[in-house]
Amino acid sequence: MKSAASVYDETPIYACVKTLSVSSLRPAAIRCISSIFYNFFFRQYRAAWLPGRVPVSRVDHPLDLKIPFVPSWITIYLDFIAFWIRMLSFLLRTYRRKVHVAVSEFLTAIGELYRCAAEAYQKNFSTTDRPFYIARPRFFLIHLVDPHLMCIPSLHVMVVILTYTRFAAILRSLGETEQRSARIDEMKQGALAITHAILFVKQHSVNCIAASLYAMTCFDGKLFPPQEAEAFTALLFNDPPPLAASPANRLPKNYRLRPGAAPRTKLPAADAAEIKTHIINLYRRFLAEGKTAHNWTEPLLRFMQQSPKK
Repeated sequence: MKSAASVYDETPIYACVKTLSVSSLRPAAIRCISSIFYNFFFRQYRAAWLPGRVPVSRVDHPLDLKIPFVPSWITIYLDFIAFWIRMLSFLLRTYRRKVHVAVSEFLTAIGELYRCAAEAYQKNFSTTDRPFYIARPRFFLIHLVDPHLMCIPSLHVMVVILTYTRFAAILRSLGETEQRSARIDEMKQGALAITHAILFVKQHSVNCIAASLYAMTCFDGKLFPPQEAEAFTALLFNDPPPLAASPANRLPKNYRLRPGAAPRTKLPAADAAEIKTHIINLYRRFLAEGKTAHNWTEPLLRFMQQSPKK
């Protein structure tokens, strides 16, 4: 069994090849890919090319203005797909056949997550005010391939939460060790970094974070109950743990989030606290409304219907 220094030492390519070449993993991988392309790309482009069929709401909040636009976070933002595929590489290379069932279940969950989010998108799309910034090629790519109509709930946030919670559950099922705990912490810090990134590159509003936390509690309340959602929110805009205290708990080199390195975007403490309070309060509101709803999407749809139309 290989003992990797970090999940981030893995390459997404290994998982891509492995899941498509192993017969027990291939069906789940193909269904997952199909769901992603249909529920994200097809639905969104159809709405962009045939406007007017589904309403589009603007879901910005005044608190978004307190979060600066920081283009240097784009590398982290674009890592969210590699984030979960890299995790699969780590599991498959380290634990091999022992995790084949868990990996297949994770791929199935990703596909279901995209279908779940689409339940809201097909009734009401949402967008935010993102800067038209194309000075960097990666931003040009975003504007080229993302019509920016699926903000509530944010699949970026949902996917990284699903990744770190399922990863933790898989490793704990294999037996808790200090090394595995470090890997779990590492993935949670990566999920937090990507959540920060979507705000700093202005792809989402603070409202989208609350909506995504609510969607994830509905999707998997066992692994992401309200306590975990609020604990995750409380860590937003905090510094990651010092590397000296946990050498293994690190982010990939291109994240450039080590102490003293950019981007180290720091919000004023009062602004950070206000934003986190808003996210938690809106999350609680969605949960409360969801208890009497016929479908989990109703609180989000009501929120979008009350928001300005594009």
